[in-house]
Amino acid sequence: MRPHVLVVDDDRRIRDLLCRYLEEQGFVVVAAGDAFEAEVLLKSFEVDVLVVDVMMPGKTGLEFTQEYRAGHDTPVLLLTALGETEDRISGLEAGADDYLPKPFEPRELVLRLNAILKRTVRPLQVERSLKIGAWVFDPLHEELSAGERIVRLTSAEAQLLKALGARGGEVMSREELARACGVDAGERTIDVQVTRLRRKIEEDTKAPRYLQTVRGKGYVLRCEALG
Repeated sequence: MRPHVLVVDDDRRIRDLLCRYLEEQGFVVVAAGDAFEAEVLLKSFEVDVLVVDVMMPGKTGLEFTQEYRAGHDTPVLLLTALGETEDRISGLEAGADDYLPKPFEPRELVLRLNAILKRTVRPLQVERSLKIGAWVFDPLHEELSAGERIVRLTSAEAQLLKALGARGGEVMSREELARACGVDAGERTIDVQVTRLRRKIEEDTKAPRYLQTVRGKGYVLRCEALG
């Protein structure tokens, strides 16, 4: 799933530039010209992170961030032309997760946003055991069992099963799985973990019945929640 970001900046040129660049980098972007427009948009859209300019007419970025974070935990990155230490501290005290002084390179913004998302992502978890063919996955003990046979899973394998199992048979992209599992090496690592898991749960790894690939979309786990 592509991360959703709301850009709030009264400078149309900068706003359009950021929106275009972030979309090219894989983000889904919505934009607002001021704090009041942002508040309206947030009633209709759920976003993963906000990019907010500090110096805006009417309600400032600091005021907007402070009010917003009083009732929400969605991370906020502030854009500011102010470089003094006290101004940066004010932004963090208002509830911002990070700040970026203007002028800045768009690539640095993307790096900071990805770092924020990685820190704040809530791992998908499954609480109940899952039946996967002849196997039962115990998320508490992170093991597979079939009768008296028990197979221990690596932490990465267990996290992957928890993420897929939490979605109840829905397709998850490699990018989404990497974020949910907190994988540093990215999407390629997900493919490796899937291959290893298939060796443990599938009778025929070349024609998997439970951990299936959906071409162009990602992976899906065919399972049944127990209890």
